[in-house]
Amino acid sequence: MSYILRPIGVVEKCEGEIAKIRIYNDFIEGLERINDFSHIIIIGWLHLSDKEEKRKTIKVKPKRHLGAPIIGVFASRSPDRPNPIGLCVVELLKVEDSTLIVKGLDFFEGTPIVDIKPYVPRADCIINAKAPEWTLHGPPM
Repeated sequence: MSYILRPIGVVEKCEGEIAKIRIYNDFIEGLERINDFSHIIIIGWLHLSDKEEKRKTIKVKPKRHLGAPIIGVFASRSPDRPNPIGLCVVELLKVEDSTLIVKGLDFFEGTPIVDIKPYVPRADCIINAKAPEWTLHGPPM
């Protein structure tokens, strides 16, 4: 069984912590009232990892976490995975026509964007969430 994903936009520019995401014309109306949210969730297709060999990855050693053990791919944020889908919570700085200006995106320029969802603290913030010790020793957020 296969599925078809239609990109709704693309990461156009990344400069430091600031990125510009251009939304394609067919989807601009879907941005209505998005600026009511301070943060949004960006879902992208990790196109640079979309290689058959990388899609077979089942175990990984997280590269950006000092002292991390070898773990199952689904216990990681590795871009090498059966379906190279990435997600990132970003601060929405502003909307300019069909472009979202965001802070904190960790996708590369050219990354196809497949969806955007609002960050809703009541639903998305888990106060007592648990994670292994090694996750505390990663890159700055």
